Amino acid sequence: MTQTITQKKDLYELDYLLWTQEMVAKLKARDFNDLDIDNLIEEIEDLGRSQKQEALSRLATLLEHLLKRIYVDLPQEYNGWERTIREQRRQIKRAIKVSPSLVPYFNQIFDDAFNDALDEVRSEKGYNSVNFPDVWNFSRELDAILSTNFWELD
Repeated sequence: MTQTITQKKDLYELDYLLWTQEMVAKLKARDFNDLDIDNLIEEIEDLGRSQKQEALSRLATLLEHLLKRIYVDLPQEYNGWERTIREQRRQIKRAIKVSPSLVPYFNQIFDDAFNDALDEVRSEKGYNSVNFPDVWNFSRELDAILSTNFWELD
């Protein structure tokens, strides 16, 4: 039994792809006794963390480009910023479609994402004279973040 556990952990460390294939085969065969449970648990937990990290990153990038588009007067850059805004919105919508439980998470991470976006735009050269707000002055509702062209609001 100890040798089997050692072999499973060795395979996990030596050939991750082969380990995943073997675990899938064992699950499909309902061979629960020979599963590498500890590493399976770790991998499933990592999947959740990875989705959350991607959500934070995409929201921060979206807010960063929204801030630029709203507050930076560089018309030659608008098209690029708007393209990034559309892409981040599209990817966030896809993530929510696959994992609807992410919706409340976006509310939880909004402040962190906004602060990350604010740090990024304030650190970029050429934006020193731009007066970015310390707080998000628009709707924080996810539907609005994913659909409103805030730069068109007066």
